[in-house]
Amino acid sequence: MQAPATLLTIHNLAFQGLFDASVTAEIGLPSTVMDVHGMEYWGHLSFLKAGVMWADHLSTVSPTYAREILTPAHGMGFDGLLRARAHQLTGIVNGIDQQVWDPVTDSHLAAPYARYSPRRLHAKAASKEALQRELGLEVRADRPLFCVVSRLSSQKGIDLLLQAWPRVASRSQLAVLGTGEAWLEDGVRHLADHHPGSVSATVGFDEALSHRMQGGADAIVVPSRFEPCGLTQLYGLRYGTLPVVARVGGLADTVIDANEAALRDGVATGVQFSPVEAGPLATALERTCDLFDDTAAWQRVQKRAMTREVGWETAAAQYAALYERLLATRTESALSAPSATSAPSAPSE
Repeated sequence: MQAPATLLTIHNLAFQGLFDASVTAEIGLPSTVMDVHGMEYWGHLSFLKAGVMWADHLSTVSPTYAREILTPAHGMGFDGLLRARAHQLTGIVNGIDQQVWDPVTDSHLAAPYARYSPRRLHAKAASKEALQRELGLEVRADRPLFCVVSRLSSQKGIDLLLQAWPRVASRSQLAVLGTGEAWLEDGVRHLADHHPGSVSATVGFDEALSHRMQGGADAIVVPSRFEPCGLTQLYGLRYGTLPVVARVGGLADTVIDANEAALRDGVATGVQFSPVEAGPLATALERTCDLFDDTAAWQRVQKRAMTREVGWETAAAQYAALYERLLATRTESALSAPSATSAPSAPSE
């Protein structure tokens, strides 16, 4: 029987499925797999390496991340293997559930009058005011409210935000929701303690609050050092909560920077920054504040963001096409293989 075609989808190369080499015998694998040309990875058994080497095709969750993981900077030790298979690697951007994440129908928002659409964008102000009151922030319509909904980790660049925030502290507000590394949890708490009424820190997981933050904030900050795709910036687009993102991975593929040309052509959907350092992030936050001060321009970018395709339709079609191509290749291979009846017989003794 012919083996089925296989596709390995890589999300985040930082998580590699590593086990002690002793596991090999316990799970019935031959000792030969512990070889540089097998599943051995720096003395460990790596299931991810097995998939990268032996799957018929590889995919990951954005085209930019697919290119980044071919480099030592982002390949997490797999870049050499992935470069060897670059022609069998496809990047397909993630999508979101647009029924769950919809500002028109979102029951987590403060009240029906706080739900909104591109044509009823003024109602977003009610969600902002309700969120400010809920989080103990000063109710102000004249300052942008930034939010962060994230794992609090170095990968997510939360430390960069803590360093950058003083540059815009006098002209904006910040609401943080997340949990993660203790030093970063302490950092966001410390920031909130020293900026009462301007900064809110909620350490933990709260799905309903994350919806209200997307609905009530003006912008969402995603300063990740690397990001295969991410979903929060897609939620931000859907809710007209403009993403401020590092120009990496799927963030680069899903947000169009509000530079002069993009604003003039009406295609901007957020703000990007690079390199991924505190200084460029602070500049991006300042640029966002400047854009917010131009109400007409800000609303044009919001409406553009809210009309972008962020669901699964495009991605699903790309996956379906990839599956069909793999099946076709496997079928062609089977048809071209010599059959048992046509195979030459062994010579007689």
